[in-house]
Amino acid sequence: MTDPFFVVDGVTKRFGGLTAVDAISFDVKRDEIVGMIGPNGAGKTTVLRLITKLLKPDSGSIRFKGKDITGLKPWDVVNQGIAGTFQNTRPFRNLPIIANVMVPCLGPRARASGDWVKQVEAKAMDALEFVGISDMALEPASRLSQGDLKRLEIAKAIATDPELLLLDEPFGGMNSSEAGLLAKSIRRLHQGGRFGRLHSEGPAMLIIEHKLKELMAIVDRVIVINFGKILTIGKPDEVVKDPRVIEAYLGGRHDSTAAGR
Repeated sequence: MTDPFFVVDGVTKRFGGLTAVDAISFDVKRDEIVGMIGPNGAGKTTVLRLITKLLKPDSGSIRFKGKDITGLKPWDVVNQGIAGTFQNTRPFRNLPIIANVMVPCLGPRARASGDWVKQVEAKAMDALEFVGISDMALEPASRLSQGDLKRLEIAKAIATDPELLLLDEPFGGMNSSEAGLLAKSIRRLHQGGRFGRLHSEGPAMLIIEHKLKELMAIVDRVIVINFGKILTIGKPDEVVKDPRVIEAYLGGRHDSTAAGR
């Protein structure tokens, strides 16, 4: 039996006496967008940092396309086809915005053929156009608002042509209209959109988000974690009605409609 596309198997991470992630197991299929939700401090961002190798798990394994990637370095994970964004944006503030997008692409996958510098520049410009800030490509990154910095992070990730895209609170700093537009763009990207130069389909995705209305509209399944453990995994309409989720995520407000806000 072959592995699913992406598998986290029994992964645990401790910080001293605190177990931040406790034997978590889940998978993401090639054709899925999976959401991950939970209260602040539940361990969601730690999971993403374990996947991208910014943190090393104490136990368990992570497999991508049947290959164990648990011991890889962060740059090797990108070269395997996994890219991610994080809540805290750290651009090269004095470099042009397009240069910020080009930097993550300057790996072996980009240098595989021909005039790769021009290819990387074209990918970067396409990524900026996709997220809606291509008109500022030559401006320094310091000119961007918090919402636009989030868009820059997404552009940097998708320009690497990932097969698996990890997004940590992509709608943070955006109003409901901006978040709704970005949600539609994320879904379009997953379905093929204007990207997928290396692949005939868009990337699978794992998205952490607190804005549940936008998240639930685009995901196929939802993973709920609390205190570092998986509480439940299910379809969005099932998860928002689960009393355990309402109790954990909304502090006991047993109104299933509230989970969709």
